[in-house]
Amino acid sequence: MTDSVHRVALIIGSTREGRFGPTVARWLHSQVRARGDMEADLIDLADAGLEQAFARAEPSAVASLGARLHAADAFLIVTPEYNHGYPAPLKTAIDWYQTQWHAKPVGFVSYGGISGGLRAVEQLRQVFAELHATTVRDAVSFPNAWEQFDERGELLEQERYARRASVMLERLLWWSEALRAARRKRAYPA
Repeated sequence: MTDSVHRVALIIGSTREGRFGPTVARWLHSQVRARGDMEADLIDLADAGLEQAFARAEPSAVASLGARLHAADAFLIVTPEYNHGYPAPLKTAIDWYQTQWHAKPVGFVSYGGISGGLRAVEQLRQVFAELHATTVRDAVSFPNAWEQFDERGELLEQERYARRASVMLERLLWWSEALRAARRKRAYPA
C-alpha cells in the first residue's frame, strides 16, 4: 500500500443469524475497491470472536481486532437499526478500544425499515464523538433494504446509490488525509 492509499476498516455491525449486513457490505466494499485511493479491510464482527472477551481477560480476538483498527486511517460502519438503535455487538466492538478510534474519520452505511437505519447512525455519532473520532456528515441509507437488492444481492438502483457513496467516500478521504497528516505531525493527546 502506498502513502496515497488510505486503509479503511469496513465493519459489519450485525452478527444476527439471517442478517442483511453482508449484502450491504459487499456492495460498499465494491464501491471502495473501484477507487484507487482506498483499500478496505473487511471486518465482520460475526467472525471477530469478541464474545470470548467476556470469558477471558485478554483474548487473542481482542488483540487481533485492535491491531486491525489501529492500522486503519478511517472507518466505514455498516449498521442496521434494531429497535431504534444499533446492534449490541457493534457497541461491544466500539467499547473494547479507545485510542484506535482517536483522530480518525468514520462514515456510515445504514439499512433497515422505513427509516433506513438513520436513528442508529445518529446514536453512533454521539458515541464516536466521545471517542475523539470525526464522523462524516454524509451517509448512505437503505430504507426497506431487502427491497433495494435483488435475490442475488445486487443493488437495483446502482447509479443512485453509487453517487451517494461517492460523496461520502470523497469526504471520508478528505478527513482521512487531513487527520493522518495531523497524527504524523503530532501525536493525538490521549
